[in-house]
Amino acid sequence: MKPIIGIAGNQIIQSVEIFNGNYVSYTPQGFVTAIQKAGGLPIVLPIGSQETAETYISKIDKLLLAGGQDISPDFFGEEPHPKLEETNRNRDIFEIALIKEAIKQQKPIFAVCRGMQLINVVLGGTLYQDLSLYPDWKVKHGQQPTQPQFATHNIQVEKDSSLYNLLGEQFKVNSYHHQAINKLAAPLKISAKSSDGIVEAIESVDSSQRVLGVQWHPELRFDVETKEFKLFDYFVNQL
Repeated sequence: MKPIIGIAGNQIIQSVEIFNGNYVSYTPQGFVTAIQKAGGLPIVLPIGSQETAETYISKIDKLLLAGGQDISPDFFGEEPHPKLEETNRNRDIFEIALIKEAIKQQKPIFAVCRGMQLINVVLGGTLYQDLSLYPDWKVKHGQQPTQPQFATHNIQVEKDSSLYNLLGEQFKVNSYHHQAINKLAAPLKISAKSSDGIVEAIESVDSSQRVLGVQWHPELRFDVETKEFKLFDYFVNQL
């Protein structure tokens, strides 16, 4: 039986011509295709009330958190910095509930970009609201206008991490973020960093929680880089 993978969905809420002004619930196609290729059955979980999280998590085998908007900074005790970009508080509240429920029900979580940052916040960590607040920033972490199928900077993978057997000691990734983990939550450990010290991957200290997060976007490169697909295969079939 195929593992059921719940993907926390996002919303397009502005009037977009192609959708005739309608609101749209969605997830990037790369997540859907990669999960299907790995033998999973993807289901998009549309943003809803936090009360629905328990039921959603009970219906799936594993949870995937995608990228997207900035996280509302009051969730980690800060006022909005002038360089904060778009937030969606309804998404924050819903995904926070999903994370808490997945941990409670001991369902594995794979988190990408914003998703990794949100797990850190939920578990007690903080974020840099913009990389300009990080004193050692030296690497371009927002690679625009370079296309996402091209990796642009290296990461160093910790030898005692679950990523090491998948990616090796060094790996080159794409990069689309202006926020980053600041204070790491106590239940997490760092699995990889960039050369300027930005956290690029995390996992649980307690292996029974089965949480893995990456800062880059494997859903945009898995079809051109075998090691990126290994992340999805590991998530669907082992994590």
